[in-house]
Amino acid sequence: MSGGALTSDWVPTFAAVPRSTFLPDLMWPFDMSEGKSVAVSQSDDLVSWQGYADADVPIVTQWDDGEHSGNEPGKVSTSSASMPSVVFRMLGDLDVQPGNRVLEIGTGTGWNAALLAHRLRTENVVTVEVDEAVAARARTALERFGLPVQVVHGDGFKGYPEGAPYDRIIATCGLRSIPFAWVQQTRPGGLVVAPWGTHYSNSDAVARLVVGDGGESASGTFTGPVEFMKLRAQRLPPLVHAEYVTGSVADGEESATTIREAEFLGDQFGPQRFAIGLRVRDCWQVVADKRDGARPVWFYGLSDRSWACAMFRDGDTARVWQLGPRRLWDEAEAAYRWWEGKGKPGHERFGLTVTAEGQTAWLDDPADTWSV
Repeated sequence: MSGGALTSDWVPTFAAVPRSTFLPDLMWPFDMSEGKSVAVSQSDDLVSWQGYADADVPIVTQWDDGEHSGNEPGKVSTSSASMPSVVFRMLGDLDVQPGNRVLEIGTGTGWNAALLAHRLRTENVVTVEVDEAVAARARTALERFGLPVQVVHGDGFKGYPEGAPYDRIIATCGLRSIPFAWVQQTRPGGLVVAPWGTHYSNSDAVARLVVGDGGESASGTFTGPVEFMKLRAQRLPPLVHAEYVTGSVADGEESATTIREAEFLGDQFGPQRFAIGLRVRDCWQVVADKRDGARPVWFYGLSDRSWACAMFRDGDTARVWQLGPRRLWDEAEAAYRWWEGKGKPGHERFGLTVTAEGQTAWLDDPADTWSV
């Protein structure tokens, strides 16, 4: 169930705190064979429900910020139980020690908070959840299980200063900007562990940041790829293609590229998209479905209405169209060539530094940074 991420120090807690205890009757696990979320009800099909609860798969527990009803999946998943392998990989990154105080951002089902409370004692864990209904369900589940963690209904972006300072802060939602408030609320030498990425794609990585001696910054490397639901305060509104491409794609300036689709996109959790997103600011990439051997990849400017489209075709040179103040494909291609020229580094060679002035990324050397 834990995908090999479970270390010996977490085994007793894993055995004592089952994920199934914190899951709702109706849930939507991701079925790997079908490649989609499916509805499963404990009251209707206990065997299937328990099988998914015990499996190393993500499980959606809320759609559309609670506005969804019925059994069919909604439009946007907005609360979930993460894959156990991801949970334990991030808990390993957190490196909790006896007596540590931990702030969790994103309570969800409450299972992660329960794991921490079992290991560290209930009074040493505080968890913050932005959705009032989700917070209430988690609070009830934690109390029923006998680990009444303090569940705060509020905006996790602000942290929870009333309980500071903390030795560890962990986020279970995707970040685009790590708030300096978290650094301020963590003791010097403490850790902030959070899924982080850019608006370019959903290809995030787990940042493991150490707070400096003076508490004026936090810096560290990424430990590996991950994909999480976004912190609600940092979610972008739905993108409207017609607001960018008002006529035909042929209106754009046409060119070509020798980069192949597989090289540019890589695997789902490969480092390419993450690295390109670090270099191409204020850009949203959308990878369309492949049809008849052709796949369009779109790029939309977030600071203006610039757009680009690269049409990759099997066995042929890709054609490119771009229009607007920015040449977004040119920027993306330059970023890919930069990544290629650096030896195609993986996530672990990149790092992030957070200060009161903002955040910067770096490759190998924290002294050589650029804004993100």
